[in-house]
Amino acid sequence: MAYRPKNTQERILHRLKISKGQLDKVIKMVEDDKYCIDVLHQSQAIQAALRQTDAVILENHLRTCVADSFKKGNKNESVKEVMEVFAKYD
Repeated sequence: MAYRPKNTQERILHRLKISKGQLDKVIKMVEDDKYCIDVLHQSQAIQAALRQTDAVILENHLRTCVADSFKKGNKNESVKEVMEVFAKYD
């Protein structure tokens, strides 16, 4: 039976641990001088997994922290904070 994370934090940690394991394998591939295209494929898979993890984190933040902030009348600050995250790495 596959492991099924129970809550958001467990889901995030589970995804990050999988990504860490994949990264360790890519490091080993580079150390072993594996074919560059194979390394790139694995690297892209890790990046996709991290983007999916980011999506889970963002969704949780929007459903909890941002929703609470909107209720307290701090809509502009919350929107600005989220937008700054995306602008930072543009």
